[in-house]
Amino acid sequence: MSSTSATAAATPAPHGHLPAFPTLLGHPRPLWMLFMTEFWERFAFYGIRWALTLYIVAQFFNGDSAGEAYANRTYGAYLALVYAAGLFGGYIADRLIGHQRSILIGAVVMGAGLFVMMIPNQQVFVLGLALVIIGNGLFKPNISTMVGELYAQGDYRRDAGFTIFYMGINAGALISPVITERLAGIITNTPMVQNYKVVFAASGVGMILSYVWFWFGRRQLQGIGSPPVAAASKRTLGLVALYLILGVPLVYFLIAQLGATALAWILGILFIALAAMLLIESIREGAVARDKVIAMLIIFVFNVLFWMFFEQAGSSFNFLAEKIVHRDFGEWEFPVAWFQSVNSIAIILLAPIIAMIWVWMGRRNTEPSIPRKFGLGLIFNGLAFLLLMYALTSLVDTKSMIPFWTLFMVYVIQSVGELCLSPIGLSMVTKLAPPRYVAFAMGGWFLSVANGNNLSGIFAGAVSGETGMTTTSALSGYTFGFWSLIGAGVLLFLIAPLINRLMHGVK
Repeated sequence: MSSTSATAAATPAPHGHLPAFPTLLGHPRPLWMLFMTEFWERFAFYGIRWALTLYIVAQFFNGDSAGEAYANRTYGAYLALVYAAGLFGGYIADRLIGHQRSILIGAVVMGAGLFVMMIPNQQVFVLGLALVIIGNGLFKPNISTMVGELYAQGDYRRDAGFTIFYMGINAGALISPVITERLAGIITNTPMVQNYKVVFAASGVGMILSYVWFWFGRRQLQGIGSPPVAAASKRTLGLVALYLILGVPLVYFLIAQLGATALAWILGILFIALAAMLLIESIREGAVARDKVIAMLIIFVFNVLFWMFFEQAGSSFNFLAEKIVHRDFGEWEFPVAWFQSVNSIAIILLAPIIAMIWVWMGRRNTEPSIPRKFGLGLIFNGLAFLLLMYALTSLVDTKSMIPFWTLFMVYVIQSVGELCLSPIGLSMVTKLAPPRYVAFAMGGWFLSVANGNNLSGIFAGAVSGETGMTTTSALSGYTFGFWSLIGAGVLLFLIAPLINRLMHGVK
């Protein structure tokens, strides 16, 4: 089947000829179904996020701090491969089985991986991570793509729709660390290393709920994301089965044998290959399409740097919270897991405010362009590291600890940067990518995130060093983070006019 026919079949209701969706609160009703599907998938994903590095050190290194560097690198590689798999998941949906079937298959595979991780064996644990990665790759880019397909090109509601969808992501991420941490402490009275099984099981249940919600709600989509005509052919089904059969052991090998450093080279090559494919496709469609793809790829590069430092939340910030941050309030101690919810609380509270600021500025023709919004994201991320630098130089007490509020505010400041960058990025891809390769380009967005996440694990491993995190190692690493982010943010502000010209009026 040619790429044209495959893509046309996969998107039977292209932009400009959308079904007459009923609306709810001003948006197509299917948006809210996708919102809840993503809510439960994110519940599952973030339910284990806080536990992974702590579990690896506790279970496989008997609590020895020397295991922190390995745990950080493993976490970074896992998170990177989660997003890199989105590249292949988007391609499979575009060319073979459609977005709906990709989501359903991905939910099953990801849920299976979460339950496999309950087995306390290092090799089996990595196998579970591999299943989660492959499943999420089929799920994540395709549900984001379908949000964009609910709106015609030029529909003023599109950015707001993606912001609402982003709220669903963060609502699931907000409650899952609190619930999974509480379940781990209530259901059993065994040492915490054993209670992590409860964390993985609860996240698996969340994935089941995501599957069920989408299974019954997909009728609302009226053909959006339906499979191509030939999706049931033996060849198509065989290719998808081959992807699953080969993908899981390949991902296992990348994590268990190659490690984060080798993976950085592989992800870099993949990113270059994707950029070349998108450029070739855009050149065929003319100079305007080519320029838009170039602009998109430039922003992708800066996106790598943002996530390299933002994703310390699941790695080095965990060990910072556990060892260097005061968490005691009288007889009660703030759980390390709950720091993961601070970002989501900040997103939910601040997203409407940021959106209103953009609208207010837009009415006065002063709203920052897409590149400058990305630049603001980088700068706010850098300011979070500046606060850590201040805390680690001026607020360290006699126990080599820093105040609780400093790490809490780091998450809040980073969240402001995320709001400037991430929801705008999802919408940007649907506007700038060649129409026939939107899902593939969305996979490219997640591949840029993947590169950043893998580098985050390498960076976090350097912060912990060979013997575990100290105030000295943390200060050195986070100082590097500050200067990298501020420098990149300022550079992006300076070249924003060039990028805007390449975008040809896209806002």
